[in-house]
Amino acid sequence: MSRATSINRRQAVAVLAGAALAVPGQALAQPAFPNKPIKILVGFAPGGPSDIISRVVGAKMGEILNTQVVVENKTGAGGMIAAETVARSDPDGYTLLNTPLGNAVNETLSKTIRIHVGKDVIAVGPQAQTANILVVHPSLGIKTVKEFIAYVKAQPGDVLYATAGRGSATHLNSEFFNMEAGTKMKPVHYKGGGETVRDLLTGQVKVMFSSIAPVQGFVKDGRLTGLATTGPQRDPAFPDLPTVAETIPGFDVRLWMGLMAPAATPPAIVKRLEDANRQALETPEIQKALAAQGFAPLIGTAADFDKLYRAERDKWAKVIVASGMDKE
Repeated sequence: MSRATSINRRQAVAVLAGAALAVPGQALAQPAFPNKPIKILVGFAPGGPSDIISRVVGAKMGEILNTQVVVENKTGAGGMIAAETVARSDPDGYTLLNTPLGNAVNETLSKTIRIHVGKDVIAVGPQAQTANILVVHPSLGIKTVKEFIAYVKAQPGDVLYATAGRGSATHLNSEFFNMEAGTKMKPVHYKGGGETVRDLLTGQVKVMFSSIAPVQGFVKDGRLTGLATTGPQRDPAFPDLPTVAETIPGFDVRLWMGLMAPAATPPAIVKRLEDANRQALETPEIQKALAAQGFAPLIGTAADFDKLYRAERDKWAKVIVASGMDKE
C-alpha cells in the first residue's frame, strides 16, 4: 500500500467521524453524575435544625453517591436568598436547596418573593419532620386543651402567646389554632426561640406553640406544662401527652424539610439524588441523628415531597389570609 493511499484512508475516516458528530440528534457521551462535589444551600445560620440535618443527611448522601456533599449557609429574607440563588443556579444537580416549611409559607406571606416551586425549583425528596408542643406556664393551672380553649374564650383578645417572629412556625401554628378552635389569642413576636423560652419560664408570657426540643426538659421537670403535641399521632418524645387532634379532629401541624433543585434539572439526575436521599434516611445512624434533633425521618419520593409542599402551601395561605397576616 502506498503512503498516499494510507493518508487518503485516514482522511476518509476523519471525514466520516466528523459527519457522524454533525448528524442531528447525535449526542456526545455525558460524564457520569456526580463527578464533583454537590452543594446544599441552607437559608439559615449554622447550628439550627436546617443546617444540622442538611450536614448529617448530606454526608451520608455523599457516601452513597461517592462524592463530597457540602453545606453553604446563605442567610436572609427568611431563607429566600438561598432559594433564589438555587433557582438561578445551573440545573445540573450540583446545587440543591434545603427547603423547610417556611419556604411554602413565604410563597403567600412574602412581599418580595421571586421564586415558586414547580416553576423555579423542583422537589428532590423529603427528609425530616417534627411536631410542635402547646406549652403554658404552670401558674395558669391548665392541664388539658379543652381547659385551655375555655380559658382563652373567656377573655377574647387578652391572652398573649409567644412567637419566634412574624411568619414563623410558632406564629402560624397559633393562628391555625385560633382558626380551628374559634379562639382569639394575640401574638408577642420575639427575635428568636431562645428569648421566648426565657420569658415562658419566668411567666412573662404564658402560652406558646413551641418546637419540642427547646422545651422538652422544662416540660419534663415541671417548669412548663405541656398540654398536647400537634402531629397526627402522639409524639415519641411525649408518648403520654395527647395530640391537639384528640380535641380538635384533623388538627395537624408539623415542621418539615426536604431537598429541591433548579427547575430544569434533568429527570435522571433528580432520580439519582432522590434515591440517595431516601437510602440515607433509611439507615439507622441517620435516624438516630435526626432523633437527637427532635426529628423523625420523612421518607418518600420527589413526587411525595412535591405533593406535601403544595398541600402545605395552600393550607397556610388560608391561615395567613384568615389571620390578616397578609395585610400586615
